Amino acid sequence: MLRPEFMNALSDTTDDKCTLCVSTATDVPSFESNSWPEKWRPLEDGTPVRKVLDSKMKQSLRSAGIKWPQPPDTKTQQSIASRYEALIAIAVALGARHDIDGLFSALSAELPRVVNFDFIGLSRYDYEHSRVEWRLRRPNGVIERDVIDGTQDETISAWAYEHREPRIIPILNHESSLHRRINRLAGEAIQSLCAAPLTSADGCRGCLLIGSKQSAAYSQEDLRFLSLVTDMIATALDNAIRFDSLRRTQDDLNAEKGKLQLLLDFAGQSSSNLEIHNLLHTTSAMVRRMIQGDAVAIHLPDKESSSLRLFAVDSHDHAGGDEENNGRVEGSTSGEEVCEVFRSGKPILSRDNADYVLPLIGRNRVLGVMELSQQKEQVSLDQDAQFVSQIANQVALTIENALSYAEIVELKEQLSKEKLYLEDEIRSEHGFEEIIGRSSAIRGVLRKIETVAPTDSTVLIYGETGTGKELVARAIHERSSRNSKAFVKLNCAAITTGLLESELFGHERGAFTGAIMQRIGRFELANHGTAFLDEIGEISLELQPKLLRVLQEREFERLGSTRTIKTDARLIAATNRDLAACVEEGAFRADLFYRLNIFPIHVPPLRERPEDIPLLVRHFAHHYARRMNRVIDTIPSETMETLVRHSWPGNIRELQNLIEHSVIVSPGPVLQTPLAGLQSHRVPNQEGTRHRTLEEAEREHILSTLKETKWVISGPRGAAARLEMNRSTLQFRMKKLGIVRPGME
Repeated sequence: MLRPEFMNALSDTTDDKCTLCVSTATDVPSFESNSWPEKWRPLEDGTPVRKVLDSKMKQSLRSAGIKWPQPPDTKTQQSIASRYEALIAIAVALGARHDIDGLFSALSAELPRVVNFDFIGLSRYDYEHSRVEWRLRRPNGVIERDVIDGTQDETISAWAYEHREPRIIPILNHESSLHRRINRLAGEAIQSLCAAPLTSADGCRGCLLIGSKQSAAYSQEDLRFLSLVTDMIATALDNAIRFDSLRRTQDDLNAEKGKLQLLLDFAGQSSSNLEIHNLLHTTSAMVRRMIQGDAVAIHLPDKESSSLRLFAVDSHDHAGGDEENNGRVEGSTSGEEVCEVFRSGKPILSRDNADYVLPLIGRNRVLGVMELSQQKEQVSLDQDAQFVSQIANQVALTIENALSYAEIVELKEQLSKEKLYLEDEIRSEHGFEEIIGRSSAIRGVLRKIETVAPTDSTVLIYGETGTGKELVARAIHERSSRNSKAFVKLNCAAITTGLLESELFGHERGAFTGAIMQRIGRFELANHGTAFLDEIGEISLELQPKLLRVLQEREFERLGSTRTIKTDARLIAATNRDLAACVEEGAFRADLFYRLNIFPIHVPPLRERPEDIPLLVRHFAHHYARRMNRVIDTIPSETMETLVRHSWPGNIRELQNLIEHSVIVSPGPVLQTPLAGLQSHRVPNQEGTRHRTLEEAEREHILSTLKETKWVISGPRGAAARLEMNRSTLQFRMKKLGIVRPGME
């Protein structure tokens, strides 16, 4: 029996030819035509059937109930063929489009070959957000795009999604449950609509809508062809969505790569410039270009004023180095909003997303604040907050590195400058820095050192030459809170008056003849440390007012400069002169003397502490013996007695030099001291002579006191009060010692 599935009839209406392949076999052949039996293959030469089939085969066909194939209607055949050709063209056009707008344009151009329409629409349903994205091509050719709320306004896409089948609206005026945009089509002469769901393997994607100005314009046959189109559209729409997702992902990756490249370029350029002011101007300009903003400002705390100030600003209309930029002046105090961000460490975004204030947070603290301004409507700072935060972190790291670098440079310069003054201290013998002695006089000095050292008060040390005034000053510095900073000393008597000002305050290059480079003064060098001025009584009257200004205002200017420099140096002064007498003689300013004489310390001469001489002799002997790789373990008693009785006009310095000489000339362990040079300075041991010498010293002391008080004996400022004795006792001593006021003999 003939099986219809194995019959293929093709008719050629032009030459009245028909090729027929018939098989009565019961086996199903392979679908490869070259494997078919000879009797199954079509006649390739187009021989007419009437010449091939005999009368017996025709009779068999009739008995099987098979009608002889009749040629179809020519017009219908051409219409169907053109539709399928149009479907192929639509498939090709859709395959070449990777975006929804392109798909819609291709449909608008190619679909009329399949079905007639005056209006076409394409909707894509967003199930996650319940939104419908519409594209409509109106009868006048205008294309509209819109996104509407699918939960309230849209019904036809929801109906197609729910039922997954096409829908024909033969008369549009009779439908009231459609979106107002579709209902408005009735006013544009659209009479009928046809909607088909776009269904793919991933579900229903949306809806295809066509309309005609004729009522009941669409039939089930049109729906059948339209369903073939919607399948291709659904697949193309899936591909477009995936392609758009990939494109957005690629764009995001490219944008992220671009941002990372910007951050990398910013880090590379900023790392090559570590001078803080230049860095801030460069950074503000780079950040403004990175965010395509209108203005960028950087605020940092000011050490001098202890407030937040604007350090750099760059705007679209002004360069970053301008003194005044966009109405804001560098150095001006920051606003309250900026200060609030600095205090809280949290960013603030303005309501219109035009201004963004971010903290610049370092490793463990807020370094400053960066202020961004963006007036362009197409760019919103909150949309790229993460990138802006990354920029702020990079700016904070750059500023922190620059501040650390500046601090390192400052400390390095400070150390290099201190090296000039401390090399001799490093090479000095640290044993000399200790004050050696057990006498009551030296213990009184030590008590005063312990009292004044913790304070920052100015100290005036006075005493004879060689008594160890510098050791007292160093002991004060070592026991103060400034002991980790520099101890800078200067002997005012060793420098001429013309150069002393430069030594104290420094000078700029070209300030005077011979000033070929900038020089840092002692007060600037001793900032946060201690400045020791020895022989301060030798400072000229012209320089004394500048020194007074440093003590009172703690500021000065270098020679040749108008910039005021602040200093926090503690001053310790020393002198072997009677400054009070110098004030009376007009050789020293009274106001400077009062400023120096806040806490005076008198260092006693060696002759007033004879009990300390044996300790000093042993100390110096062991020190120089160790230094010269010798052993001195014996000091003859005769030598020690001679040294104790000596008056030592050169004080400790004289004793030190004598012991060094003694160690040099001592070949063995016994200290051999040349005493011949000391005989002329010995204190005689005779009783009467001792009394006479004491009386002379007392007479000289009373005379000097009387001269200071202008021979006023009684009263709180009289000589008796200064000598701490009664007036009658002083008058008795004056009479005994033969002291008479000049002109009263």
